[in-house]
Amino acid sequence: MTAFNKPAKTLDEHIALLKARGLCIPDEDRARHYLSNISYYRFSAYTRPFYIPNETDHRFLPETTFDDILTLYIFDRELRLLLLDAIERIEVSLRAQMTNLLAERYGPHGYLDVTVFSDDFDHQRLLQTLSRECSGREVEVFINHYRKKYLNAPEHPPVWMSMELLTFSTVSILFAKIREKSDRRQIENFYGWPFPVLRSWFRSLSDLRNKCAHHMRIWNRGFGVSALLPREKNRPVDWPEIDHAIPVCSDLHPNQTIDAQKRLYMHLVVIDCLIRVVCPESRWKARLLELIDRYPSVSRVHMGFPTDWQAEPFWQQEQ
Repeated sequence: MTAFNKPAKTLDEHIALLKARGLCIPDEDRARHYLSNISYYRFSAYTRPFYIPNETDHRFLPETTFDDILTLYIFDRELRLLLLDAIERIEVSLRAQMTNLLAERYGPHGYLDVTVFSDDFDHQRLLQTLSRECSGREVEVFINHYRKKYLNAPEHPPVWMSMELLTFSTVSILFAKIREKSDRRQIENFYGWPFPVLRSWFRSLSDLRNKCAHHMRIWNRGFGVSALLPREKNRPVDWPEIDHAIPVCSDLHPNQTIDAQKRLYMHLVVIDCLIRVVCPESRWKARLLELIDRYPSVSRVHMGFPTDWQAEPFWQQEQ
C-alpha cells in the first residue's frame, strides 16, 4: 500500500509545474485566472492527451500551449450543455409516455399495484422514494395542493404527479420493469424501437445525463453503461457503422484502438434516433455538427468517431 504524500500546491506552484513539464504559458496572469476558477485538478484531466506517451515523468508534447488544453476543456463544456439539451427532451418524453400508459391502463394510482411490474422490481423502494420526495422541506406546490384538497385520497399522488418527482434513472427502471408485453408494445410503437433496445438506451442516457449534470469529462471517456446495438433487421437504412476497433492512428499510440459502442459516438447516434421521434423539427443534429466543426483540433476518434463518419448518410440528413 502506497501512502499518500502529495502536498497541496498554490496556483503559482501549479503554473510552475506545468511550465517545468514543457507547457507553453505566454500569459501567466490569464492562466492563473482560469485555474482559479476551474481548479488545477479539473484542468489536469484535459492535459493527458498532450503528454508524451509511455514516459514515467509527465512531459508535454513539443509546442503544446495552455490554450490547446483550454480549448479542449471549453469544447467539452459546450458538448455537455448540448447533450443535456437533447437528453432533457428525451427524458420528459419518457415521463409522458409512462404517465399515459400507466394512467390509461391502470388508473391514476394503478402504479401502486406491485403486479403491474415484474417480480424483480423493488416496488417498496419506489414508494419510499416518493414518500421522501413528498415530505421534504421544499415539497412541490402540486403535492401540497393534492394533499389539502383530496383528504381521503391515497398518500401517494396520482401517477402524473409521481412521474414529475422521479429521476430519469428511476423512470427508466420503471420502464424496464413493465410486466405486460402489451404495455411494452405501446411504448415500442411510439418510439419505433424494440423494448430491449429502448431499455438499454434509456438506461445509458440516464447515466450520460448524470455525468453531464455533474460536469464530468465526456470527451475521451469510456462508458461503463453502453447502449445496445439493435439487430440488423431493426436498423433503419441510414444506420451508421459502429466500429469496435477504431485505430487511434498516431505514431505516438501505434497499438491503441477504441470501441465506438463504449464511447460517446454511440450515445450520439442513440440521441439522434430518439430526437427524430420526440422532436422531429429540432436542429439538434445540426448544432452538434456545428460544434464539432468549430473545434477542428479536438480528436474525434477519442469519442469513438470512425474516420469517415461524415460520409455516413445518417449524419448527412437535414434536421
